[in-house]
Amino acid sequence: QVQLVESGGGLAQPGGSLRLSCAASGFTFSNYGMTWYRQAPGKQRELVARIENTGTPNYSNSVKGRFTISRDNAKNTVYLQMNSLKLEDTAVYYCNLWQYRDYWGQGTQVTVSS
Repeated sequence: QVQLVESGGGLAQPGGSLRLSCAASGFTFSNYGMTWYRQAPGKQRELVARIENTGTPNYSNSVKGRFTISRDNAKNTVYLQMNSLKLEDTAVYYCNLWQYRDYWGQGTQVTVSS
């Protein structure tokens, strides 16, 4: 069965960096695009970044130029490198796979605070 396990969240100062990881299993990872979403308190879940199976990335305007999505097909892992963090980046970050339905990880909390 599909499993997505996020890690790497935590507390960072404004301007700081964090690197999130999502370890995937239960499907042929290299065949699928993967997406990072986030949900801030009281807000809807929003797309942050997506990487296609070809490695082509796409970003939301709010993170473009600050975040980098990447993947390691040998490790079945997708990453989100977050630099120049802002207070408004505070959210729970989720890894997502679409394979006939949505699959979600449990999420990892990112808190940006001074």
